[in-house]
Amino acid sequence: KFVFAREVTGLRTAGTKRILTLSDGRELRTMAVVAATGAKYRRLEVPALERFVGRSVFYTTFGETKFVRDFDVAVTGGGNSAGQAAIHLAAFARRVTLVVRASSLDKGMSDYLVRQIRSTPNVDVRVNAEVTGGEGGELLERLSIRDNATGAVETIPARLLFVLIGALPNTEWLAGRVQRDGKNFIRTGKDVDLGDWPLARRPMKFETSQPGLFAAGDVRLGSMKRLASAVGEGA
Repeated sequence: KFVFAREVTGLRTAGTKRILTLSDGRELRTMAVVAATGAKYRRLEVPALERFVGRSVFYTTFGETKFVRDFDVAVTGGGNSAGQAAIHLAAFARRVTLVVRASSLDKGMSDYLVRQIRSTPNVDVRVNAEVTGGEGGELLERLSIRDNATGAVETIPARLLFVLIGALPNTEWLAGRVQRDGKNFIRTGKDVDLGDWPLARRPMKFETSQPGLFAAGDVRLGSMKRLASAVGEGA
């Protein structure tokens, strides 16, 4: 049975039943719930770049590399995803500029990745910096990067920008109902604090701190944040 154009606004338990409240006031009673509400990408929030989203600005990376061949491209983000993207793109792009807000790559990336970036000649790293603007015709042509230490703004050529600054899980409807980490991803299985766990058995692999409530995909702490992984967990 499908319920379209409605949100789940609340969850409570009554004995062995889980009761979901919908945005139209209706309630659904069930023995188990799977939360698979995913996550949304953090936005860069630079107005000048909004018109390029989907054409020159992307919140993911390409598996297909012919689109970046011989172009100047940029990646912004300080985690492993951004570092891996920079290395991947550098094999095909003319030059890759990696823009990181932190004062060092080591703050957010694995050591092996930092060493690989530093040894790749066509990857330029700007630390303590952020993207503040961009301009071009139909496609992006130039990016503005601000050095947060000095306030100086540098303009670099860039045809494509990949924004990899994290994701926000859609878990507001579960606030106060299940354990979440500091970034609001749902704790499941071994990540559940057993101090709040009411049963003698341990939580199952995808079970949350609320027995009978499960989480799958990008909404879950420790998931791979990849489509194939999310589908597998759901299955």
